[in-house]
Amino acid sequence: MPDLRQEIEKRRTFAIISHPDAGKTTLTEKLLLYGGAIQLAGAVKGKKNARHAVSDWMEIEKQRGISVTSSVMQFQYEGYCINILDTPGHQDFSEDTYRTLMAADSAVMVIDAAKGVEPQTRKLFKVCVMRDIPIFTFINKMDRDAQSPYDLLDEIEKELGIGTYPMNWPIGSGIDFKGVYDREKSEIIAFEGDKELRGQHEVKAHEIDLNDTSLEGLLGENLYNTLRDDVELLDGAGYEFDLEKVRHGKLSPVFFGSALTNFGVEPFLESFLRMTTSPLPRETKDGTVDPFSKDFSAFVFKIQANMNKAHRDRIAFMRICSGRFERGMEVTHVQGGRKIKLAQPQQMMAQSREIIDEAYAGDIIGVFDPGIFSIGDTICTGKKVQFEGIPTFAPEFFCRVQQKDTMKRKQFVKGTTQIAQEGAIQIFQEIASGMEEVIVGVVGTLQFDVFKYRMENEYNVEIRMENLPYSYIRWIDTPDVDLKKLNLTSDTKKVQDMRGRYLLLFANEWSIRWALEHNEGLELSEFSR
Repeated sequence: MPDLRQEIEKRRTFAIISHPDAGKTTLTEKLLLYGGAIQLAGAVKGKKNARHAVSDWMEIEKQRGISVTSSVMQFQYEGYCINILDTPGHQDFSEDTYRTLMAADSAVMVIDAAKGVEPQTRKLFKVCVMRDIPIFTFINKMDRDAQSPYDLLDEIEKELGIGTYPMNWPIGSGIDFKGVYDREKSEIIAFEGDKELRGQHEVKAHEIDLNDTSLEGLLGENLYNTLRDDVELLDGAGYEFDLEKVRHGKLSPVFFGSALTNFGVEPFLESFLRMTTSPLPRETKDGTVDPFSKDFSAFVFKIQANMNKAHRDRIAFMRICSGRFERGMEVTHVQGGRKIKLAQPQQMMAQSREIIDEAYAGDIIGVFDPGIFSIGDTICTGKKVQFEGIPTFAPEFFCRVQQKDTMKRKQFVKGTTQIAQEGAIQIFQEIASGMEEVIVGVVGTLQFDVFKYRMENEYNVEIRMENLPYSYIRWIDTPDVDLKKLNLTSDTKKVQDMRGRYLLLFANEWSIRWALEHNEGLELSEFSR
């Protein structure tokens, strides 16, 4: 049996976050390429016979060239076992990203060199700060026209309020991009692009010492002089490198490169692995859980239905927080209050998967879910522990949904319930009504399209959708409230969620204030845990 401590120390688990189109999924592909997990990297927006990215496995993802759900991938690299969580960049799916960040130990923030810090980057960055996790920055697309590297670093510091430390420095940009200067080794990594292959294979890199006499001839006089000045300036100014600050998310190591053409990806991976730590202790309601503990513990951060069209199955994704997992082991499902056997444990490469016999703290596994798990659930052996719940974000858009064919009620109920359990949508019912029609709430309107697409293609149910004029939702926290006696505006709607909790839907903030002012003792909250 492998040594528990050794195995856990090898683990690195990180999430990749960015604004849409900054190149996050492309970077994921290239990391897998270097790890030997795939032989040919796919691009997100494929042309002709080009491959789609491994992490984009849903049909709708391939059609639109965007990621709509988080993917989990594992690979080995130079003695490390790496778990990557690729998250959707599009803000309409940000809730999935927030949940995924709960399962990661560090985050890699991808920034487009031409656009700099974008709105979604700010939003996701805030979540990382809340989690106190290390944040590494990869400034992508240096092979295209880019802002000055100084301006980019300045923007990150001002916009996000975090210190930056460039680990390497770009030489030129766009068609003049010649490679990067590695500050630690004091050498140039000059790259040979593969225009024909579009970055599908590992790229050739040449390492040249900064004092090499041939360097000026290779770079040209202009770029060579600029580089000399930059090196002098960097060494004389800027932050000192402080690993402790990095590990608490106060200082972000910055790397420049181009994921599409493989410039700078492998040096980034090597530095990243050197600076990050193995899985850290996790907070529970009763204290912390040590990852090296003999007792196994994990929490569910994602549920995905129908990853396998042939079986129509449901997979609960778990982040292991401590100990060793063995196939077929008996565990306690804390929220369900019973013992269960974890059947068919799997490790993922997006939707392709393999059955595994064991896994360790830091790993992400998928287990078959017969419908007993919810997001945020804890499973463990030994002493009962319960990890902090994952908050549910308030939806901002609502629509009424009915099935067109009343004979398909069973499929309709199954589809809406399962997609809601994944956390992509939230469903509500009018008080004392059945499931013939439901109210669906989402964080972004694109989720309505995905929901409709999945209902028709995965559950074979055609649906009718009607937009509702509500923008705000509040859970009622007051115990034993009498809904009939509430004094509310005429445009306020009373509903309940799938757990039977009562909520109010409001058209505007004025209606919320009315409810609070005219109902003594009424307590409302924006989040449900």
